[in-house]
Amino acid sequence: MPSRRVGVVPILRFFLVALFLLLVFLQVFSFPGQFAYMAGQDPELAWLRWPLTAVAAGTLLGFQVVLLATWKLLGLVERDAIFTTDSLRWVDLVVRATAAGGAVFAVGFVLVGIAATDPGLPLLLFLVLLGITVVELVVLVLRSLLRQATALRSDLEQVI
Repeated sequence: MPSRRVGVVPILRFFLVALFLLLVFLQVFSFPGQFAYMAGQDPELAWLRWPLTAVAAGTLLGFQVVLLATWKLLGLVERDAIFTTDSLRWVDLVVRATAAGGAVFAVGFVLVGIAATDPGLPLLLFLVLLGITVVELVVLVLRSLLRQATALRSDLEQVI
């Protein structure tokens, strides 16, 4: 009786959907509610309600775009077309979405830094901003490796 191995792509797709749904929930319900509650509790910081809501929504939107591009890249992996120029378009989208999400998050970091009376939250946000920057740089390195592999595969196909 042959055994069937479960591929990693369907498992990853399940988690991408779960993460996407969680991000939508955070974007629509959790963060707006949290910032509204914060504005009611501390009227001095009420001015941050809408800017932080916009920052949270924009940052999460950037990550949602990354998840969608990852979904498309997984389709290319399944069709054994990952080392083609089609994949470069999706990787470029990941680069742009990560950069945009990080830039929006940096605006939030500045807003919180201006209003902060305790260094704990700004330091935590700075740590997240550094993480986003590292991820962006890793994706840039991986993009250049993909470009090289795509060129090598194209050259090899021409020889064969």
